[in-house]
Amino acid sequence: MADRARRGLRLALLVVLLPALAAAASPLAPAAPDCVESLLRRLGWRIGSTALAEPQVHPGLPCARGSLAEAQAEGDLRIELPTRWDPARRGQALSGLLDAPATRCAYMFVLGDATRRATTALAGNRHYRFSALQPGWIGFGAQGARVQGWERFRSFGRGYRPLAANSSALEAFYRGHVRSECGVGRQVAQLATQRELYGDAGFDAGFTSGELSIGTFLTLHDTDSVLLGRHAGELFADGHAARTAAMGRQAFMGVPGFVFHVFDRSHLDDLSNQAENFVVVDVSAAAAQALAMHGGLEHYDALNRRIWELAQPLRGPGRKRFERLLVERDPQLRATLDPDQRERLARIEELLGDPFYRGFRIYVHHQGVRPVGYHIVRLLDRNPRTPYATELGLHNLHTTLYRRWIDHELRTCAGALPPASGSL
Repeated sequence: MADRARRGLRLALLVVLLPALAAAASPLAPAAPDCVESLLRRLGWRIGSTALAEPQVHPGLPCARGSLAEAQAEGDLRIELPTRWDPARRGQALSGLLDAPATRCAYMFVLGDATRRATTALAGNRHYRFSALQPGWIGFGAQGARVQGWERFRSFGRGYRPLAANSSALEAFYRGHVRSECGVGRQVAQLATQRELYGDAGFDAGFTSGELSIGTFLTLHDTDSVLLGRHAGELFADGHAARTAAMGRQAFMGVPGFVFHVFDRSHLDDLSNQAENFVVVDVSAAAAQALAMHGGLEHYDALNRRIWELAQPLRGPGRKRFERLLVERDPQLRATLDPDQRERLARIEELLGDPFYRGFRIYVHHQGVRPVGYHIVRLLDRNPRTPYATELGLHNLHTTLYRRWIDHELRTCAGALPPASGSL
């Protein structure tokens, strides 16, 4: 089945790519041919020549690879242009390549690296705390919001935007004293990824303060937010990740999502853990293959339900009972289980041994970066009366934000903007 998926993806790439080259057009803004070629090469494309009359395109399957080096070693991202083509036709063809699926996959390697830098910095700030009990939705502590680079535009901490430099405002979450729940934590991680992608100079020049609004998700819809507001542009909806899984592991990089309770609120014991918002940080090859084989996340919602059912007779005293049993593997606690409970525990461990639970790594404020299986176990402790499901959120990483980044890189090359320290 994995082979069929790879063959289907290769065909899809060719179907989209070849007409783009033939038409020699791109939806992206026109750019200097030298800048286009330079950017494509930096993204990993190897551009050669052929004596044949038509271009020879070998996009390969970069989204399925673990790194750009691996993709190139597998022969991905290669194109040979006819030697008889004049510079204008060559430039048009390369411009068409900017919007090809394989180029987007190459960008996803850069996006994944930016996500990992951002989430590492956020997780490393021990002063960026989580609290369900605070004066407002977001809390900036004794220093206040303005001192840390933010200004309020909604009451009770429901909406803030950068006061001056965008990079300085994000620095408050890297190093400052801040509190928020995990929904804002997810927004901050998404914006911090853009900061890492552009570098501080590009991030400050490339986004307005309104585009970097943070707050409740409902608040964002009424702002210029580049995540979910008026400037978000084209949003991609793939809740069960069926299309994302078919693209390959790199298509998950930086994508937002949430783990949420299945039963209604009357089954919740800990409201502050009713859901966990996340961004995807890494997906192992085995996890990606499992997701593709099962067609996305819906299969794992059923497994989560089965894990929850098996766990019910294992409930007992202690706030972290399931973490101690399944994460820490506490021998003393395990010794207290009767034979039926030990059998159930073994069956849960077998289900959690699926590559998805171990290799699908997500950042959740303030749990840091952990496999998704850890969160399923953790929520057995916090809200044991309901199973949990996982979905991807709306995002524009591969649409609007991709095109904006490409345009920024091309304009920087042309000298319209100062070089971005975080760029390629």
